[in-house]
Amino acid sequence: MANIWKNPVANWSIKGEADNVPTIPWTSPLKPWIETTKAKQKLYKVGRLRYYYKFPGHGARTWHRWRYPFTRRRILNIRGEYNAKSLRREKTILDRRPVYWMLSFIAMVIAPLLMPGGLESTLLNAGAVFFIYAAINLCWTLVIGTAGIFSLASMAIVGAGAYGAAYLSLTYGLPWWSLPMVGSVIGLVFGILIALPATRLEGFYYALLTLGLVELCRVYVIQSRTFGSATGGVYGADSYLPDGISEISGLTISYYVCFAVMLAVLFMFRFIQGKRLGRILRMAPEKREAFAEATGVNFRWARIQVFIITSVVLGALGGVYASHFHGASPSLFSMDSVLLGLAMLVIGGIGRSEGAVFGTLVVVMIDKVFIDWGPLRLILIGVIMLSVVLFLKGGVFGIKQQFRAWRNKKKSENRSTRAEKGGEMLPEEATETHDKDQIFLRRFDKMQRDYLKTLVSEEVIEEHRRSPLGQHSEALERLLNYFRRQPQSDKYALEAIEPFKSYRIIAMSGQRGVPPRVVEDKIYKSESEALHAVFVRRVQDLMES
Repeated sequence: MANIWKNPVANWSIKGEADNVPTIPWTSPLKPWIETTKAKQKLYKVGRLRYYYKFPGHGARTWHRWRYPFTRRRILNIRGEYNAKSLRREKTILDRRPVYWMLSFIAMVIAPLLMPGGLESTLLNAGAVFFIYAAINLCWTLVIGTAGIFSLASMAIVGAGAYGAAYLSLTYGLPWWSLPMVGSVIGLVFGILIALPATRLEGFYYALLTLGLVELCRVYVIQSRTFGSATGGVYGADSYLPDGISEISGLTISYYVCFAVMLAVLFMFRFIQGKRLGRILRMAPEKREAFAEATGVNFRWARIQVFIITSVVLGALGGVYASHFHGASPSLFSMDSVLLGLAMLVIGGIGRSEGAVFGTLVVVMIDKVFIDWGPLRLILIGVIMLSVVLFLKGGVFGIKQQFRAWRNKKKSENRSTRAEKGGEMLPEEATETHDKDQIFLRRFDKMQRDYLKTLVSEEVIEEHRRSPLGQHSEALERLLNYFRRQPQSDKYALEAIEPFKSYRIIAMSGQRGVPPRVVEDKIYKSESEALHAVFVRRVQDLMES
């Protein structure tokens, strides 16, 4: 039941003032604060865990000037900023991949010195094979990821270069240092021939064509007497290893030679990615050739250029393969080699140099080191590949972006619950706000609005309708004082179309020189009626806030 509010100015016999009006029961303004402090909502720590080091001092511009040779990539992407909390300058490494690459290279260099004695020969042989296949996969991911050509003929080009170099070395006695050059010429010829259909075919159809080419090469070398159909390959090519060297020394030299080959191919990968050719190809991803052509970029020619360059490098790798293994075998053209290469790319992530190297490391270690497992190791590779396809996007090196997307999703889901106790300002926003008074101001404003919502009733609205101006009850006076203190931006006001006869509601812009906007076209015939309409609008906005 509503209480009765007695008008203190009624004794003065003022016209229009009532002796008493019904009002709501009195409630304490401390009630919202007590309810807020008793909130049982589980809260979480705000901010990010700083797991990286902040370097003191200036120097961000100096790092921006240092770039990799022949590319536009900075050596370290350093960001200089001012920390408002510690009041000092700081530098942060945004892209830490060069640091990880350097640590990996150091580990690869000192790995032969730390290998156990019983597994030294096995691990050195596996390391050399890993470097060769990592170089091949770097070229392959450049074709599929950067150029967007779904070619499965990379191993066919390597096999053609290896067979041609081994045959010429065995027949004409070519030295080992000329085999990569012979292989590169063969790779150039194969690259031009295979690149021609790429101007007409795309996607699945081009993949089928290149897969048929791999099978055609395999059948040819198996049935050809020239390429050793009876002996199972061409063997006897000249090697870079000197005669009479011990087994461990030969494996160590092979390890470092193959490591140098992988570094050279990695440099080629970075060179293409960092120069204009790589930027053109990344400009039109996911079949946006029309957009690239409209901006004046010959996208198809850029793809063919990358394909031909990688074909030359793959042919040279075939020459290195022939010199390393003293020949070539039909296993280069087998479906097992193609599928293992695809597994390496998928596990690490297509289009990433680190993905190609890491995927190759996983597959080669399982295939060569755990050779005693027999067919089980191939099943293990298949299970890893299937798990990556089902649960990861972009391979192992896409976990970071996938985790960030999942974390942002969870942040959005928990946003309202985490902001329940802290007012309108979210915890993430509070940490970035320099003026901490804004946090308490918005928290107080939220609690005040929660209290004012309890004061809105039919009695209060009816009291304002009878007397928009003059003395009011405590509940109505609190509401009016809150509405009057609001900022000018979007604040309701009255526009007198005709003084004392017609009014309409407008909203102030809050900016100098910007006129107010008309809220509605309804015309009110009296000032009291217009004032009550503004009050009702403000109450509605309060209840919806």
